[in-house]
Amino acid sequence: MAVKTQKAQQAPPVSPELQREMYWYMLLSRRLDERTWMLHRQGKIAFHISAIGHEAAQVGAAFAFNRGVDYAYPYYRDLAMCLVIGMTPLDFMLGVYGKEGEPSSGARQMPSHWSNKKLNIVSQSASVATQVPHAAGSAFAIKYRQKVGLQDPNDPTQPRLAIVCLGEGSTSQGEWHEGMNWAGVHQLPFICIVQNNHYAISVPFDQQSAVPNVADRAAAYGVKGVVVDGNDVLAMYHVTREAVERAYNGEGPTLIEAKTYRPVPHSSDDDDRSYRSREEVEEWKRKDPILRFQKVLTEAGLLTQADIDEMEARAKRIVDEAQKRAEETPYPPGHAALGDVYAPLES
Repeated sequence: MAVKTQKAQQAPPVSPELQREMYWYMLLSRRLDERTWMLHRQGKIAFHISAIGHEAAQVGAAFAFNRGVDYAYPYYRDLAMCLVIGMTPLDFMLGVYGKEGEPSSGARQMPSHWSNKKLNIVSQSASVATQVPHAAGSAFAIKYRQKVGLQDPNDPTQPRLAIVCLGEGSTSQGEWHEGMNWAGVHQLPFICIVQNNHYAISVPFDQQSAVPNVADRAAAYGVKGVVVDGNDVLAMYHVTREAVERAYNGEGPTLIEAKTYRPVPHSSDDDDRSYRSREEVEEWKRKDPILRFQKVLTEAGLLTQADIDEMEARAKRIVDEAQKRAEETPYPPGHAALGDVYAPLES
């Protein structure tokens, strides 16, 4: 059975500076996300899939591993996580506009199919859950290289784990089970984070699973399973940090199930009124992870109204500039669609 995590207030303290940085990235992701919804409704972009409501789960997890060094396999909803790892609002805006210089795919893939070689963010397919066996394969390579002496297991400048994210609906796919089984059999330095927002597009979780938690399945793979409040950024940080230390110390993989909610439609092409009530959505909006963390910080004296106002103004400036630069950037030429797929042939 899955193990419920300890509450954040019972865990080791997090520095005030790190807590404020967590809040900033949650806020920046939200304001960038909200702007993108507006751009879609104005007909300026073709598609958007949102991270709203998931910010605490993503930011808490992203600050727990060695960002830009460890291998990250985010899924399409991981805007906040990718911002913490090092992708920029401009990178994101170039993606949603499909403009030249977009780093993930050269503007050839749908938005939010993240990839950045310099940051060790590995490209994913549009087919959900396929990133899980890829991440398990990377974790296997890490363990193998350490075993044969090609990599120092204590060197923080080298990747020491692979971390992968997906939604709970994707755990119904065969690739998820294959990747989890591989990670368990070989006790890999691997972390799987399932961001459970209760709906696989329109299908509620109790119609996808015979057990109440995704993490309950972990024992079948020989993997440690943890359920955490995904709207509590500090709890998410501590749980992921524990999983990171287990991976770094050769203690095997962890499955983290972050319980959260998306208060917006699945994507810009979804009408969520067809499968859930407005009362349910409004109830979850009152549990907004950003407002929740803001309350924690203000009550602790770590955040003032002046701080909040300054961060809001800064986020608006950054989002405005990213949108402006993306709109001014040209589309890639047609022939670019054929490039950067295969390595050049050697003569």
